[in-house]
Amino acid sequence: MDTPFSTLIRTASHAQHTEAETSSFMGDLLGGRLAVDAYARYTEQLWFVYRALEEGAEALRADPVAGPFIQPELFRTAALEQDLAHLRGPGWREGVSPLPATVAYAERVAECARDWPAGYVAHHYTRYLGDLSGGQIIRDKAERTWGFDRKGDGVRFYVFEEISNPAAFKRSYRELLDGVNADDLEKQRIVDECKRAFAFNSAVFRELGVEYPLSA
Repeated sequence: MDTPFSTLIRTASHAQHTEAETSSFMGDLLGGRLAVDAYARYTEQLWFVYRALEEGAEALRADPVAGPFIQPELFRTAALEQDLAHLRGPGWREGVSPLPATVAYAERVAECARDWPAGYVAHHYTRYLGDLSGGQIIRDKAERTWGFDRKGDGVRFYVFEEISNPAAFKRSYRELLDGVNADDLEKQRIVDECKRAFAFNSAVFRELGVEYPLSA
C-alpha cells in the first residue's frame, strides 16, 4: 500500500462517517431542538458501547496488533458515569437501558476484543478519534443549549484531561495506524470493520430518532 493506512481508513469510511454525522437525531440535538432528556438518552447508549470497548482493553495490552492502541488516557467509561449521575441522578444505573442497535453494536465490539484484535482497532479508531474531533462540537453545543458548566458535569465524556495537546495526540495515533501490525489483506478487513462501526453508530441514531421525533 502506497497510501498511508491512516489516510486510507479515513477516506474509505468517509461516506459512512458523513451519514452518521448528518443523522436527523444528531441534527436536531446539535440544533437545540431536543430537550436534555434526549442528550441523556444518547449518553446512556455511549456508556454501553464504551464499557464493551474498555472492558476488553486490558486483555489486549500485550497483543501485537491492538496493544499499542490501548492508552488509558483515552478511557471514557468513568467520565460517562459521572455525566450520567449528573443527568439521571445517583440511581441512574437502575434506569438505563440499551436500544436494540446499541446491544448489537456493543456485542460486536466485545466480539472483536475477544476474537479479532485488528477488528477491535477499527472500533477503537472510529470512537476515540471521533471523540477528540467532532465530539468537541457536541460538548460546546451541549454547554450552550442545556447550561452545563464548561467542561463540567454533563459533558465530562468529551473532556480528555490527560491529553494536553489533542492535535499532537491525533498525529501520533495516525502514526500508530500507519504502522499497524497487519498485512494488506488484514488492513482491508480493518477498513471494512470501520465502515461497519459507522453503520452501527448510524443505527443507534436512527433508533434515537424514533424515540425523539420532533413534534413540529
